[in-house]
Amino acid sequence: MSKPLRKVVFPVAGLGTRFLPATKAVAKEMLPVLDRPLIQYAVDEAVDAGADTLVFVTNRYKHAIADYFDKAYELEAKLEEKGKEDLLAQVQGTLPKHVRAIFVTQPEALGLGHAVLCARPVIGDDEPFGIVLPDDLIWNPARGALRQMAELAEAENAGVIAVEEVPPEDTDKYGIVDAEATGGRSARIRNMVEKPKPAEAPSNLAVVGRYVLPGRIFRLLEETRPGAGGEIQLTDAIESLIGEQGKVLAYRFEGIRFDCGNKAGLVRATMHMALQDPKLAPIVREYAARP
Repeated sequence: MSKPLRKVVFPVAGLGTRFLPATKAVAKEMLPVLDRPLIQYAVDEAVDAGADTLVFVTNRYKHAIADYFDKAYELEAKLEEKGKEDLLAQVQGTLPKHVRAIFVTQPEALGLGHAVLCARPVIGDDEPFGIVLPDDLIWNPARGALRQMAELAEAENAGVIAVEEVPPEDTDKYGIVDAEATGGRSARIRNMVEKPKPAEAPSNLAVVGRYVLPGRIFRLLEETRPGAGGEIQLTDAIESLIGEQGKVLAYRFEGIRFDCGNKAGLVRATMHMALQDPKLAPIVREYAARP
């Protein structure tokens, strides 16, 4: 059994070009799903998994995420003065008191692997850590996806990657795993294929935005040669980990995933969350029934 998960990396340096012009001024991770930004859902999932150190890998221009998790003295004073205790609790509750947020700058956009490598000084090489891509909002209020994965990683002393079944014709949009079933929701990964054509895909299990990896992945990332565009790919380092007999499991998480990296996914997530709200659900249903 390995160590429990304590640290989670959030690669948030992207420019969010699919949501321009809004993302000219607003970080895409700050786009709201109802009254909460995407990053809040991701952070809540990490805290639910046991994390007490959150590492945000950002670029030098994006300050909104740091501002969001910082203390808002004037706003909090106004809310307290007006007796708006519920709103004050929401503002103060974006980050639990026992959890620290650390911001690391990625000097150049050189791929997901490079972004993760930027977090190495905070994470270290001696313990497992999580990676959450906030674009993928995975909703399971009873037991978050990262918590499910962290528990499996600790029990099996293995790396764990979230996967989801996709239509066979869509395999060329994802990284696809070739895995040997081990029972239940997990399977041991033999190798990973990046965006294979449907006829060449080894399965329809697509990698999505959650990982729990051992600290030694940093050494492998350091040794990974840049690919197209000079980018260092996390997938290449994971393949190296598998190649040196590292145990990496594909895990079909319990929950609903919304790909909020595009407009359709953000709309679906917003509608889903609205349907969970007793006051908003009738409004959504009424509007959806309109001709």
